[in-house]
Amino acid sequence: MSDFVERPYRMLIGGQLVPGSSGATIESVNPSSGQVVATFPDGDESDVELAVKSATDAFDAWSALAPLERAATLNLAANQLVDAGPEFAHLDTIDNGSPIREMRKDVGIAAAQLRYFAGLVLQLRGQSIPTHPGAVDYTLVQPYGVVGRIVAFNHPLLFAASRIAAPLAAGNCVVLKPSELTSLTTLRLGELWQDTFPPGVLNFVSGTGAKVGVPLVAHPAVPRIGFTGSKKTGQSIQLHAAQAGVKYVSLELGGKNPILVFPDADLEAAAEGIVRGMNFTWQGQSCGSTSRLLVHESVMSDLLKSIAARMQALRVGDPLDEETEVGAIASPTLYTKIMSYVDMGRQDSGTELITGGEHDDPHLRSQTYIRPTLFVTENVRSSLWTDEIFGPVLVAKSFTEVSEAIDLANETEYGLTASVWTRDLGIAHTAAERIQAGYVWINASSAHIPGAPFGGFKASGIDREEDLSELYSYSQVKNVYVKYSS
Repeated sequence: MSDFVERPYRMLIGGQLVPGSSGATIESVNPSSGQVVATFPDGDESDVELAVKSATDAFDAWSALAPLERAATLNLAANQLVDAGPEFAHLDTIDNGSPIREMRKDVGIAAAQLRYFAGLVLQLRGQSIPTHPGAVDYTLVQPYGVVGRIVAFNHPLLFAASRIAAPLAAGNCVVLKPSELTSLTTLRLGELWQDTFPPGVLNFVSGTGAKVGVPLVAHPAVPRIGFTGSKKTGQSIQLHAAQAGVKYVSLELGGKNPILVFPDADLEAAAEGIVRGMNFTWQGQSCGSTSRLLVHESVMSDLLKSIAARMQALRVGDPLDEETEVGAIASPTLYTKIMSYVDMGRQDSGTELITGGEHDDPHLRSQTYIRPTLFVTENVRSSLWTDEIFGPVLVAKSFTEVSEAIDLANETEYGLTASVWTRDLGIAHTAAERIQAGYVWINASSAHIPGAPFGGFKASGIDREEDLSELYSYSQVKNVYVKYSS
């Protein structure tokens, strides 16, 4: 792995691996040790301009390829990624702090998404519309051109590799910006795929949101934007896109997701599902984490004991250790933010800390490690209950009636995921129908089902991903009417 750390990385623009135009760089810091891992370009508007021009120049030839030829390229890219999988898992682990065994899974999921959309290319098709004799009406499904893709820090390789699949399969070219917190695997993908995709079809530009993200969103030659990240940044992207022109913007944003446990549920299975739903193996740094726990008062005490025991048993430590289950928070800034919520909960008279908080080990405490944390609260106006913390913090509250639980579940600006635990089909279907969320699990949590649409209601986003509708969202429909006889 020494060939891929402690060295400068470069961006992929127009088929070439290049430094930033300004020469400025950003240090990649291992959050589990505080050590500098590598440096990468701190790109700017001039780099975005070069990438967009390269993508524009490549578009005609790429979009003119037969769909199965584009699919073959995506499948080749997936195979190359799998072959290099151990290296990418290692890079993600030292760049973002999540356990290496989880980052290995991300490699497999990313490759599967590339292959999934490669397999869908022949499903991107138009229709014929019945009309009068002597005429025919039909639709064409055509790509936008250049797509700007901006992805989040929590799954660097997974997002960079999988979120290009649908736009490329549809015939677009892509300029992708990774998070400045975790750019290494994206730039390493540029090295791996430099000769896989024709020059300009795929471009990676690293840097900050202000210097790369905003120019990409506002570029007049980028009509289609896809973003994964926070609500605040998503709103900023909408604003800059609207000021620049009329653009199609899809957003996969945050969540303060409810998980509801009714008294008839299998409580052992529910406890397992609650811990799994928090995504502690990514330090809770997931938009889909079910971080608001609503439990019927009759089973609250026993369930909390079971959950706390499971959380305390999770092994927190060095992300490169194969036995580690919970790694390090991705940056000191994020660590400070999360700990401010933990401190807030400790000081709230209506809230009780059950387990967790900063680590007891002085060495781990000096870095960005936080133990899986559980609070119980009656204060539904507390920021601990309402805000997306994006860390390993679960907050529980009791309820008495089904309608109360559903109302509490919906009492948030977000609506990404929800989980319901019950043996009662009536309650299950009622909750699934009434809870305002884009993805609902019944007696399950966390899992993404291949081919199932993922996305949110309300402030959790616009559009869906990971299914056929995502492929169509990267294309536009043209109607053609032909009158061939009078």
